[in-house]
Amino acid sequence: MSRQLASKWRKTAALMKYPVAAVHIPQTKAFNSRNLLYMLQRHGMVFIKPIVGGGGYGVIRVSRSGNIYRYTHMQVNRSFTSFTQMYRSLVRVKARRKYLIQQGIHLATIDGRPVDYRVKVVKTEHGWVFRSLVGRLARPGLCVTNLSKGGTMLSGKKALALSLPHIANRYKRHEMRSLTLNCTHIMESQFPGIGQLGFDYGLDHSGRIWILEVNTRPQ
Repeated sequence: MSRQLASKWRKTAALMKYPVAAVHIPQTKAFNSRNLLYMLQRHGMVFIKPIVGGGGYGVIRVSRSGNIYRYTHMQVNRSFTSFTQMYRSLVRVKARRKYLIQQGIHLATIDGRPVDYRVKVVKTEHGWVFRSLVGRLARPGLCVTNLSKGGTMLSGKKALALSLPHIANRYKRHEMRSLTLNCTHIMESQFPGIGQLGFDYGLDHSGRIWILEVNTRPQ
């Protein structure tokens, strides 16, 4: 049976040890008041995510614009005039589990809806092989793209063509596959026994690839 690893923190920390992967990882910190204020001051927008969990469950988008703080949890949007007010409310609505804070990436969009990518690989007797490279388009009004939250699956080729028409489509898909192979070898060296991986990538408006998450039990 393929080894599974639930902790987003452990998987991120493993990849961060290697420059080939680290340059693609958004800044990540443990969730607390001090770190959240720092990350908002530095990046303007972040996502807080349960360290253990999947399917977009519990993910909250938090942003700062001047002295206004906002968060989006599913389709609920709230605004506050102070960080302290916002943080208290956030603690009440987030899932009762440990969280991390991830630098927010302004993803390329299709009709204003963010799109990201899932690349899945499995290990066979002949080594690691690609199973799929697909795009996931968020449901209108949501900031998460998960299919379980109403997202729409597209071919990777179509998602790239619609969201980043000025980017060389074939080259970008090759770049995602190459990054996937590098990261797969890193993950296998750090966590022997894994047999399948799903890499969630986000591309910003310039086409830069960001590693949003790695799953050892991809759906």
